[in-house]
Amino acid sequence: MVTAKQSNVTQILRDWNEGDADAPAQLMPLVYEELRRRAADCLRRERRDHTLQPTALVHEAYVKLVEQNRAQWKDRAHFCSVAAQLMRRILVKYAEAHNADKRGGQLKKIYLDETRELAQERAPDLLSLDDALKSLAVSHPRESEIVELKFFGGLNAKEIGELLNVSTKTVLRDWQFAKAWLSRQLAREELYG
Repeated sequence: MVTAKQSNVTQILRDWNEGDADAPAQLMPLVYEELRRRAADCLRRERRDHTLQPTALVHEAYVKLVEQNRAQWKDRAHFCSVAAQLMRRILVKYAEAHNADKRGGQLKKIYLDETRELAQERAPDLLSLDDALKSLAVSHPRESEIVELKFFGGLNAKEIGELLNVSTKTVLRDWQFAKAWLSRQLAREELYG
């Protein structure tokens, strides 16, 4: 069932596609809380001393979304999918910058608690997960996108199915495959570093 809010978001995105310069400003109040909740979920899975706050992550992602002048927004789910990708990129860049060692100290890993089911003993760090997702995307792009939408976008199987134009059953099957594939990849990286 499509809510009035989702319908409004979709209409504003269509207006944005047609060149309405006010559309991004109209959109923000309608999607802000959802984006902030997703950003908080992403950051909750990070290390405790992370200095990036959900509000800052949302604002940085939103600025990048507004700069997407070539995007042809389909609906709220498409917008949230792109937001998820941008949040992932921001977090990965932040992790890379955090791990950049200019003074000879040790690298610190940043963990995502939700990925524990992908690894045998502990959660993989964000940079390892990002590398594994890039490898998965080469041979299995849809499965990689499903993982990204679930982890970073907070979408459920039904929303992912609607966005990717596949059945919920296909999403769940691809999710099981992706978990197994990533688990092997991350375990291999753990063993062979």
